[in-house]
Amino acid sequence: MKADFEYEAENQQGNKVQIDMYDAPEKKAQSPMDLLLSSLGGCASVDAVLMMKKKRKEVVDFYVEITGERNEGVPSFYTDIHLHFVLVSPDAKEEEFEKVVALSVDKYCSVASSLKSRISYSSSVKRVL
Repeated sequence: MKADFEYEAENQQGNKVQIDMYDAPEKKAQSPMDLLLSSLGGCASVDAVLMMKKKRKEVVDFYVEITGERNEGVPSFYTDIHLHFVLVSPDAKEEEFEKVVALSVDKYCSVASSLKSRISYSSSVKRVL
């Protein structure tokens, strides 16, 4: 914890991500819910791009636009998430890209699969003397 609304996450390799819960204009980092969408988009993007390149299609540009509808109450979880994948390519076909996107999201994306997981938790208190 850096402050009440500021946190830092660090993975085993020491890579850090800043997280904050401020509203604009104080916001300096993504919120946990923003990071969830970013993680989903990033995970699905990697496989989609690699599969298109494996099909020997030229990838000039690629991005994914992600929107999420949230529950009105507490918690305000995502009730619906929509990913719109955009491939800029002179030789790719719409149908093959649709199949690649479906495989990427439905079969290969660990983040998408994790959203279906059971979650367990534990807690502890460390006393300072």
